Amino acid sequence: MQQFQHTQITLARPDDWHLHLRDDAALTYTVAWTATQFARAIVMPNLKPPVVNTAQALEYRHRILTARPKGSSFQPLMTLYLTDTTLPAEIERAKASGAVHAVKLYPAGATTNSASGVTDLDRAYPVFEAMQQHGMPLLIHGEVTDPEVDVFDREAVFIERHLLRIRHDFPALKIVLEHITTAQAASFVREQAAVDARGTPLLAATITAHHLLYSRNAMFSGGMRPHYYCLPVLKRERHRLALVAAATSGDARFFLGTDSAPHARALKEAACGCAGCLTAPHALELYAQAFEQAGALDRLEAFASHFGADFYGLPRNPGQITLRRVPQCIPEHLPYVGGDIVPLDAGQTLAWSLVA
Repeated sequence: MQQFQHTQITLARPDDWHLHLRDDAALTYTVAWTATQFARAIVMPNLKPPVVNTAQALEYRHRILTARPKGSSFQPLMTLYLTDTTLPAEIERAKASGAVHAVKLYPAGATTNSASGVTDLDRAYPVFEAMQQHGMPLLIHGEVTDPEVDVFDREAVFIERHLLRIRHDFPALKIVLEHITTAQAASFVREQAAVDARGTPLLAATITAHHLLYSRNAMFSGGMRPHYYCLPVLKRERHRLALVAAATSGDARFFLGTDSAPHARALKEAACGCAGCLTAPHALELYAQAFEQAGALDRLEAFASHFGADFYGLPRNPGQITLRRVPQCIPEHLPYVGGDIVPLDAGQTLAWSLVA
């Protein structure tokens, strides 16, 4: 039960339903950032090479668990990277493992490390059928990659060209449209009334803190701002407002997914900088800021702590976390493999702080 006062918020311990932890030496940093705030996280599989089968997912899970801070009970929820050669039998193995909770669809070339992604959705149809049969959710990076489609329109076009067809052809398949960025995506999710046998929606969406807080103007405020560059890219203000309305609506089809995507400073501040915003170290404070601006702090707990667990059929976390109205300045940079890393809103002051 959420307790709201003027000076603090207490929430059931939340989960992050879309997270990039990277691998190897980076895990020392990324796992600690997330474990401080979240009990569980859906971990993205777009490593080099990608996590394409259950054995690789279990090995990656072991590396993450080994990197947890002492005393941490953080649990990574693993995913598989869907390719043109994924076989339906792999879905059965993944489900039986108990450790793999979803399969991720990256259209080839859509984002970081997506070169191995799906080039033709028709090739994935046998896998979608197996996923529908075994109750394995499909997580979608919903953008087309056609060069003739404007980068700001790629999400809306993906819904029109592909998601409508997937939804029609696999009506019982659980789908998460991840890191939605447009009014069209929010409306599409709202319009889907289908539920499973438990009454849980069959289509949901995650929303990031940075897409709630910023429009595309943030990338060009006073010059080129690479640390606000992400994919899908920030959109117009009307789309940001639509996302805020969805996230704060109390609709169980929208829940928290940070899409925190770490890249060392040198890889962001480059002639061809990487896409991704680092939000994990201050994720809940950023979401609290967005919800407070919308006058909806009383709805943050359900968005952050309840709806995602319910969608995935997992128990809600028993613990709690508390945010207090104590201003904190986000560091200009943090230590990271390869030098340092710049978090979103570096140098800015947040109104909320997580109680240690």
